[in-house]
Amino acid sequence: MNDILARRARRATLGIALSAALAAGIAPVTAIAAETSSPTGAVALQTEDAAAAKEKAYAAMQEALKTLEAAKDAASPEKLAEIDDDIAAFQEIYDMVVTEAAKRREPLPAMQANVDAAQAKYDEAHNRTSGLQAELNKAIDDGASNETIKQLRSEIMSAERREKSCEDDLHHCQRRLESQERQVQYFESEAEEAKAHIDEDIAKRNALLGDLEKAQAAYDDACKAYEEAKAAADKATSPEITKPAETTKPSSSAQPAETAQPASSPATGKYAPSSSTK
Repeated sequence: MNDILARRARRATLGIALSAALAAGIAPVTAIAAETSSPTGAVALQTEDAAAAKEKAYAAMQEALKTLEAAKDAASPEKLAEIDDDIAAFQEIYDMVVTEAAKRREPLPAMQANVDAAQAKYDEAHNRTSGLQAELNKAIDDGASNETIKQLRSEIMSAERREKSCEDDLHHCQRRLESQERQVQYFESEAEEAKAHIDEDIAKRNALLGDLEKAQAAYDDACKAYEEAKAAADKATSPEITKPAETTKPSSSAQPAETAQPASSPATGKYAPSSSTK
């Protein structure tokens, strides 16, 4: 309230100076400049500026306080506890699925070895069948006996059954391996998803605490700035500053000593001129 009254008084003073200048035929700018350049005017401007700076600092402090309260609400112990509970739950899931993935990954090398062995047996059986078929074709072209051709065809049928059995074994081993790999991939995917949730919650928690720390620092700085502005305003409105220094009237100098009048000499008769010698 005192700051507002001071500014109103200042505007009134400038208005009076302007009216007086117009009445006296003085340029308004010159009159106002003279008013503001006077000791009283300079002090008034300093007081007004200090009061405005104080109000601005107070508004900034209040805004920083609102931000701080919002950050405290967002990072309240209850909300942080909820985030911690989520982290703990997903951590439990993560540990479980990682363990399961490791268990299902363990037999993969042996299963892959079974596939490789089955593939080798199948390749051998297939090559046996192909070789017998080529031998039969050659025997027919060469006009071999029916007994020879019949024998070769019997061996081919046996080789084809062997090849089919090896192929079935190979497919069985491959399906088991693929199924085991899918299980490993499933649990690894679950682990990645749980880890993503954990990282997201940790980042959220850190962000809330970081915002709270920044808001607290900003509020502390705003309070410090307000205290400095308030001290400056109080100093500007203190009697020692606002009261213009009184001009001391110089002491009157000593009166000059009166010049003594010369004492009047007694009237003397005229000296008779000396008679000339005749």
